[in-house]
Amino acid sequence: MDVHERYTHGHHESVLRSHEWRTLDNSGAYFTHLLRPGMSVLDVGSGPGTISFDLAQRVAPATVVGVDGNAAIVEHAERSARERGVSNVRFEVGDAYRLDFPDASFDLVHAHQLLQHVSDPVAVLKEFRRVVKPGGHVVARDVDWGGTMWAPLLPGLAEWMRVNQAVQRANGGEPFAGRLLRGWALDAGFDEVHSSASVWCFASTEERQWWGDSWSVRVTESDFGRHSKDAGIASDVDLASIAEAWREWTRTPSGWYAMPHGEIIARR
Repeated sequence: MDVHERYTHGHHESVLRSHEWRTLDNSGAYFTHLLRPGMSVLDVGSGPGTISFDLAQRVAPATVVGVDGNAAIVEHAERSARERGVSNVRFEVGDAYRLDFPDASFDLVHAHQLLQHVSDPVAVLKEFRRVVKPGGHVVARDVDWGGTMWAPLLPGLAEWMRVNQAVQRANGGEPFAGRLLRGWALDAGFDEVHSSASVWCFASTEERQWWGDSWSVRVTESDFGRHSKDAGIASDVDLASIAEAWREWTRTPSGWYAMPHGEIIARR
C-alpha cells in the first residue's frame, strides 16, 4: 500500500447506506454463471458484506471469506451476518496487497469497487492471482467516473465530478478504473481475460431520493468532504453548493443519473 493511499469515502452513514444497497444481482451479474455449490470464494474489500451474503447463498455449504481493511466495517459485517442468520461466511481485517492465505486457496476471488481506490492495482491483482487456484477466476468490477452521465446538466454536479475525480487521485486512486481493468489484469499476468460493462441508472422518484439524499450528505459530512478540504480541492462553500445541486437534482422529475462500470473475469 502506498503511503499516500487512503479510502476516499470512509464509512459515514451516508456512504454505508449506498454500499448496503449492493447485491450480487445489481453488482455481480457478470460472473454469476461461474458460481457452484461448494466453491471457495474470497471477497476482497467486502465492506458491509451484502454481496458476500449473496455469494454465500450461491456456494453453500462452502464458506465465503470477506476481507476488508477497516476493522469497524468488518465488525458491522459480522453483526449483519448474525442478524441475517448467514452461517457460511466469515469476515477478517486484511490487506489486499498481502492477503493472509496460502497460494492457490480459492476457486474465485471477487472485488467490487476496490481497484479504483488502490495506488497499485496491478500488484493487488497479482496477489489475487497468487491465492486463486489454477483454473479458478478473479472477477472485478469498478465504476468509470469519466463516463458518468446525468441530467439536467447542473453546474453544481459538474463541479462535484471535478472534485470527485481530483480527490480520488489525491488519495492515490484512479477514477477511470472501469476502462483500465482489462489492461491491469493483463499486466498482472492473466492470459485469459473476458471484459464486459454494465450501468447503474437512477431515475425514478424513489431512486433519485435515495441517491441524491446520500450524496447531498456525503459531500459535507463524510471523509469525502474532509479529504476535499485537506487537499485544497474544495472549500466548505464549494461543498455546500455541490450538496445543494444534489438536492435540486433529487427534486427534479426529469432527473437521471447513470454510472458505467467495467468488469473482468480473469482465468488463472
